[in-house]
Amino acid sequence: MIIPTSSTSTPLGERACGTCTLCCRLPDIDALEKPANDWCRHCIDGEGCRIYEQRPQLCRDFLCLWRTDEGLDDTWDPARSRMMIYRQGPQVTVLVDPDYPEIWKQTPYAETLQRWARAGEGGQYVIVFVGDAVFKVV
Repeated sequence: MIIPTSSTSTPLGERACGTCTLCCRLPDIDALEKPANDWCRHCIDGEGCRIYEQRPQLCRDFLCLWRTDEGLDDTWDPARSRMMIYRQGPQVTVLVDPDYPEIWKQTPYAETLQRWARAGEGGQYVIVFVGDAVFKVV
């Protein structure tokens, strides 16, 4: 696959969150007054959400790209890659676990991110967030 294309929120049947809770840490979630890179107060690390049945709609609707795009193999499983990827229009957003700030620069991730950035069809581009730092992949 050249660049992630899935914009669907339909999960692939064989892919589950498992013990990954990166979506409870990496993004900011205004509805929960949760800043980026801080654990959500409702998250049990490695288990999941304490308020799962009452969680905000944003949390209910969100699926990372690994859950929905069959072109991303298990190398991109967030529990393994320590990165969470999703699309925002033409932007491919990569949130990197701040405990692993250099992982996006390692093989095979760096090469793949660069390939996606070079493909850039239709104005698509790749942005990587590591803590407070932001990088545009070229």
